[in-house]
Amino acid sequence: MMSTSTVHLNNLMILFFSDLACCTQLPSRLCQLPYLQFLQVNHAPSIKRVGTEFLQAVVAAPFPRLNTMTLSKMLEWEEWEWEDQVQAMPRLEKLRLINCKLRHVPPGLASNTRALKQLTLQYVQQLCYIGSFPSVVELTVNGCPDLKRITNLPNLQKLTITDCPKLEVLECIVSLERLVLEDYTMEKLPEYMQDIKPRHLQLFCRLWLLYAVAAGQSSTEWDKFSQVEHVKAYARDGDNQRKWYVLYTRGDNCKLDSNISSSTIFEETLSSCMVDRRGFESLCKMRRSTFSYVCSLVRISFFENMMARELTFVDGRVLSLQDRVAVALRMLTSGEPPVTVGSSLGVSESTCLLVTKVFVEAMHEPSVHNFKWPGSYPMEKIKLKFDKIHGLPNCCGVVHTAQITFGSQDRDGEGNEPVLMRAIVDPDMRFTKVWLASDLLELDSGLLKYYEEDVVVNGSKLKLSDGSEDGDYIIGDAGYPIHPWILTPYLLEDGLSLSEAKVEFNRRHFAVTAFALRALAKLKDTWKCLQGEGWHPDNDILKRTIWVCCRLHNIVIDMEEKEKDDDQEEGEYEDEGHDESCIRQVQVEDEDAVEVRGALSQHLIKSVEEEQGAEDKNKEEEARRRQTADRGKEKVHDSYALSGNGGRVMLWHESKDGPGKKSVVHCELSADYFYCDLYLRFYAVERTQ
Repeated sequence: MMSTSTVHLNNLMILFFSDLACCTQLPSRLCQLPYLQFLQVNHAPSIKRVGTEFLQAVVAAPFPRLNTMTLSKMLEWEEWEWEDQVQAMPRLEKLRLINCKLRHVPPGLASNTRALKQLTLQYVQQLCYIGSFPSVVELTVNGCPDLKRITNLPNLQKLTITDCPKLEVLECIVSLERLVLEDYTMEKLPEYMQDIKPRHLQLFCRLWLLYAVAAGQSSTEWDKFSQVEHVKAYARDGDNQRKWYVLYTRGDNCKLDSNISSSTIFEETLSSCMVDRRGFESLCKMRRSTFSYVCSLVRISFFENMMARELTFVDGRVLSLQDRVAVALRMLTSGEPPVTVGSSLGVSESTCLLVTKVFVEAMHEPSVHNFKWPGSYPMEKIKLKFDKIHGLPNCCGVVHTAQITFGSQDRDGEGNEPVLMRAIVDPDMRFTKVWLASDLLELDSGLLKYYEEDVVVNGSKLKLSDGSEDGDYIIGDAGYPIHPWILTPYLLEDGLSLSEAKVEFNRRHFAVTAFALRALAKLKDTWKCLQGEGWHPDNDILKRTIWVCCRLHNIVIDMEEKEKDDDQEEGEYEDEGHDESCIRQVQVEDEDAVEVRGALSQHLIKSVEEEQGAEDKNKEEEARRRQTADRGKEKVHDSYALSGNGGRVMLWHESKDGPGKKSVVHCELSADYFYCDLYLRFYAVERTQ
């Protein structure tokens, strides 16, 4: 039988706690153990706060002999209370805080741990600042995404920084001897490098940045490391962390030693032979400015993938970055076999295939922002455009499904699988969301999951003319199941004709669905590789190729829109988007899909009647205005001569002012889409000839 007597732990020196799943606070009496030297807490996910009770000692200072403390995997830990006046841990030398959400280091820790030499902060999620540790000589920060400043560490000698992308400030670190910087995502050295002067720098970075360092004094990075006495910089290749290197010694005439050779891939010029007589836009299907933007997206990944392969034209000239991008774009836009594309551009078939594959891989990530479901304000603009252009208020997009076939076999003779593509299209023909799958069941589950995660619709409500409210929605054809957030057209039932409201809804539904079809047709017409002729990519990159073509489609639209002067249009959307009398944000409820569509149909037909009434009133006022303006004018002969073609006519008549005096009235002939009534609309007045 286990004894229930108290166990005295006064002589305890080492203490481990592990997997404290239900523990909500650290034990309060640990601080009274007089000989405790090593304390480690590992995995206490329920602790959110370490309060003053952790340091409440009865007699001596809390943790009088504690030398090393590790607090790890306290996943929800955000707050640590320790004021300046509370003296504790006078002998603490090593402190490690790992995998938590600590917002700030308590002031008492910095002011009382005078013996602290080594401080390690690893995966601390919300920490923004580290500073004022006068005794720390070695600091390691790893994976702290919100860390911005490290200051006032007068005795710090070694600083190791790994994956801290927001770090901007290093100040008052005057004794720094060695800096270790590891980050495989940064594209340039951080600006704070110019504010510190370590004797030794060890850099682990991506190949692109290492190449810039190797350029020495001609590089934009030179001023950031030239003041360091010894630099060792490395880039990895697979598991080899030091495959590529640059070694620099300041005292040896700024000598640089590297195993990286120069490459013309940095050249930003496009070889003249790449642009045929049809012109640049015919080759690449985009403007020069858009082409330059695409090059900027892939230049780093392109360079790193091509480091070991110096690709050339058939005449031996090296392909620059822009040459390689142009080859890839030609492969995607022409729909021609690689051998034909290569022959027209002066490169081999194998070069065409390799460059295109690398381009697809490189474009698969950096342009993801061109393929993102819009936020609240952009979505309001989208809905206002759908209302303005197609008369569908509160519409978030149009969903449509198409099949992409790249031919029956790839170049290795393996069967290519047809791919089903489902896309949501916005009023500018962008694809705001794309799903790719091999069967409809997978596509349907993907769309449903997207809705269930509250991504497709944002919850805004539209006040209808009858006082009811409809949530936002997307338009789908008759093949989709009707939901409150997917509205499909009305179908004839038992041979009965549709009501006027339903006919009006179907008319607008048909128009916007046809618009989505045009967007998909434009995609295939521009990126002809999607038509199933010419290039047959391997199955491993087939879906990525479709993704990339969709992203390029969006980029072209974005860049063209960016070049337009749309300040006035932006102002109009901003004013309308903040009209709270029309739209307010509420939680979307489970609404009956048929009722939603019915209410919207009634709203549309009433809006048509109101618009028609307003138009008739305007016509009456215009007629009265013209009648008043024409009073007192001389009458003209009633004989007219009609000439012209298409939708425009010219009506000539002779004036009573005398022979030879003629006037012309320009008219526009148009047809109303719905009622098919022809009418003439005068838009210019007399012009004497």
